[in-house]
Amino acid sequence: MSPEPARDDRPVGLAALGGFVLGAATVLVVVWFYVARPPRPPDVLPPVAVPAPLPSPAAPPSPGVALPAPSNPSPAPPAPPVPSSADPDVQNLARRQLLLPVQGVRRESLVDSWSDERSGGRQHHAIDILAPRNTPILAVEDGAVVKLFTSQRGGLTVYQFDPSTTYVYYYAHLERYADGLKEGERLRRGQILGYVGTSGDAPPGTPHLHFEIMRLTPEKHWWQGASIDPFLVLHGSPVDGTLAGR
Repeated sequence: MSPEPARDDRPVGLAALGGFVLGAATVLVVVWFYVARPPRPPDVLPPVAVPAPLPSPAAPPSPGVALPAPSNPSPAPPAPPVPSSADPDVQNLARRQLLLPVQGVRRESLVDSWSDERSGGRQHHAIDILAPRNTPILAVEDGAVVKLFTSQRGGLTVYQFDPSTTYVYYYAHLERYADGLKEGERLRRGQILGYVGTSGDAPPGTPHLHFEIMRLTPEKHWWQGASIDPFLVLHGSPVDGTLAGR
């Protein structure tokens, strides 16, 4: 029996080696793809507007803790001046010995109603002189009638400037004007300009004259000025350089 020729195993070994190399190359490609390859940038999204956070409410101060004063505090309104017989305007007018504006009234019967309360939180910066209805009202001194005016509060009123146009005299609640009275008329001290009544907001059963004095502003507006207590003017009189009353 002739011997069997020897088999050549080289093709089989080469094929196995080739398969191993191919497999290793595949693994390297996969590793490179997922590890060595730079990551894909994410899709760019449009910016989203984020609302600003609301400020937190300030906590109330603890009891007993003093708050710092503001750097520029608003000035407090000035307090109204307290009427005084030492006021230069009161001194000046008292020396003139103004006539009482209601016929038949005596100085000692006058009542100071300067600070009496009125509706709407107002104060009564005048004097009320009670008298029977239709009692004549007299000009306290010479001066021109600057305005005849009818108002809701004052009713029939007369505004009279003094001779120097420094002061204005205001007569209110008249029952009627004197016959022929007109604006611009030059009044004489003691001249009748009207009659006591209850026009305006005066109580119907209490006829009286509301009499007011104001120091005019530089503009000389008949409705505008600094009020002066007429009680101090009418009730006071010069005595050795002093005034009666307070």
